[in-house]
Amino acid sequence: MKKILLASALIFSMNSIFSQVSEKELLKKTEEAVAKIQEEKPNGWVKKGMFTFLLNQANFNNWLAGGQSSISGNAGVKYDFNYKSDTWTWDNKFFANYGLTKLQGQDLQKTDDRVEFNSLLGKKATGEWYYSAFFNFKTQFDSGFDPADNTMKISHFFSPAYFQLGIGMLWKKSDNLKINFAPATSKLIMVHKHFTDAGPSFGVAQGDSSRCEFGAALNGYYKFNMIENVTAENILNLYTNYLEDGQNVDIDYTLNIVMKVNKYLSTNISFQTIYDDNAFPGFQTREVIGIGVNYGL
Repeated sequence: MKKILLASALIFSMNSIFSQVSEKELLKKTEEAVAKIQEEKPNGWVKKGMFTFLLNQANFNNWLAGGQSSISGNAGVKYDFNYKSDTWTWDNKFFANYGLTKLQGQDLQKTDDRVEFNSLLGKKATGEWYYSAFFNFKTQFDSGFDPADNTMKISHFFSPAYFQLGIGMLWKKSDNLKINFAPATSKLIMVHKHFTDAGPSFGVAQGDSSRCEFGAALNGYYKFNMIENVTAENILNLYTNYLEDGQNVDIDYTLNIVMKVNKYLSTNISFQTIYDDNAFPGFQTREVIGIGVNYGL
């Protein structure tokens, strides 16, 4: 009888333990599933930002192989504020960058200078498709000078300033993968008249201060993890003007690679290429590499 009671108690205890383990596992899986759903489809506003400072330095002293001492810094702010519901999506991105470099024996020179704001609104159509409207604005902070003549100013704040506004269709798989096609897009380029006194500037005719275009725009965004703690962000903007040289396509492509060291430190690589035959008959390129100090906003 004692053996039967002991066996019964042992079986009851084991069932109780297994039940508790099963309940804990079920609760954990449920919490993970809810968190995943909330992460994939959060409703309402989601806001996040990052301030980054990049620093590069090279120092040479009696170095027989040759070299020029230099120091450069680049500061940038990126801020996203996005809204999502069952039928609407509204993505807003603001970023600004400014950089300077100092070569030994030379004056300070600008290495990076841009301000840009993008807004993309979508109304659910079907599946991952949305009716869309987008707005883009970009300009710069500081004056730019002719590389051949460092005293000749060729640009400054709001000269040029670019505005784009268009409607079309958006395909959005996630916040990290989306393509927007706007076959009806207006574009406005503004410059100060003193830049067009002697001739056209940034596509604006001599003596004018603005240029209006109408065409089509294609904007793509893709961000993914290359390997653990290394992300690649691709931003592609294409535009063609129906009213003049429709076969020419303006290209603006940016690749940002971030190799995260810890919460505050990272190695950042940024590459950008622009083709706009109204501004320059060839590709413009920009590359920035450095150790970044990051601070979340």
